[in-house]
Amino acid sequence: MPVDPKQIRAKDKVVVDGIELTSEWNRMFDQRPVFDYGIDVLEKIAEIPGAESIAWCYQCAQCVPVCPVNEVGDYGPRKIYRRLQFGIDLLTDDELWKCTTCMNCLRVCPKDVNMINIMPAVREEAVMEGHVPAELQEVFENTFEYGNPLGESPRKRADWAKDAGVPVPIMKEKKEADILWFVECYPSYHPRGKETSVALAKVLNALNVDFGILGTEEKCSCDSQRLAGERGLFEEFAEENIKTFSKYKFNKILVTDPHALNAFKKEYPKLGGEYDVVHYTTFLAPLMDKLEFKNTLNYKVTFHDPCYLGRHNGEYDAPRQIINSLPGVELVEMWRCRQNSFCCGGGGGGMWLDGFMADHVKERLSENRVKEAVETGADVLVVCCPYEISRFEDAVKSTGNEGKLIVKDIIELVVEAMGV
Repeated sequence: MPVDPKQIRAKDKVVVDGIELTSEWNRMFDQRPVFDYGIDVLEKIAEIPGAESIAWCYQCAQCVPVCPVNEVGDYGPRKIYRRLQFGIDLLTDDELWKCTTCMNCLRVCPKDVNMINIMPAVREEAVMEGHVPAELQEVFENTFEYGNPLGESPRKRADWAKDAGVPVPIMKEKKEADILWFVECYPSYHPRGKETSVALAKVLNALNVDFGILGTEEKCSCDSQRLAGERGLFEEFAEENIKTFSKYKFNKILVTDPHALNAFKKEYPKLGGEYDVVHYTTFLAPLMDKLEFKNTLNYKVTFHDPCYLGRHNGEYDAPRQIINSLPGVELVEMWRCRQNSFCCGGGGGGMWLDGFMADHVKERLSENRVKEAVETGADVLVVCCPYEISRFEDAVKSTGNEGKLIVKDIIELVVEAMGV
């Protein structure tokens, strides 16, 4: 028989179907608020432009077992829907910031409940009302003031190129190139990101690619900030980047970062910026036979599919084609790969919310993934997204797997095999 929670809270002892619910059970129940069931709050969220599909959920729960955050905590679109029915204020609740927009839920949802639209839309409302985790607010401010989320000087954006050992032309001086390489923030400033940028510059030179970078004129593509609720910041930076692009002649934009790929392919066209855009793995895969490899690597590697390269933009084969072309490299797949790949935790603003998430999960998503990589017996965890290399290197240390697994960007393996 149904039991009114308020009735249970009011008494020391309640018997239901012969089972005695003790006062200890009552105390456990008292730790959580009791809401009246209703759809008023759910309807309020569904009225936010972009969040309409939250109301389409019919609670089949197929999203829950594929949600990476549920793997390490208690989450999923169906659970959010249910909690909205019981009255949580999503605009002020921590539930709003846990989603990494990995898109795995949408992949299996029979009703097309689209968290990739829902979460940014609701977060935008929360940002306007001032309900933002402190870590994220600092990133927004850094991006606005410095043009990058790390708070680094915009004058130093191209300093990595001084150590490349090969020419890295600047578009301001070159004016025209076949390829405009949009380097992005982490590959420009983060120590490990700069190493991958140097490696890619070496490969582009070895292939005699006619390319140029924007240098100090480049600003963050801001796709992750948009997904974290700062659409105004995204639009301002997109318009500035589009204006900068218009100053130069080029045929294609090459990106290091899958998040920039997503921005340029799907969001910039809405603001008038339509370009032929390609991730560096897609660009290089058909050119691997033009490279000379001097070293046999003798690595067993496993590959992590970035959410924003794979599920969001459909590229699974190019990274594997590059890996399989390298002499002495054996690729072993993790059991969650390709469309079902796990998430590193960096998407949708998650890159900057590890402190916030620590109170809600038993382990970081990156730690969960590193453990899976170790189980394959691989020597190297290979990545091709700037967020992942630092996240996974930290996770290797925090899970006690130093000496068992190293993390490398694909382009670093290419340069190592070339012997340059």
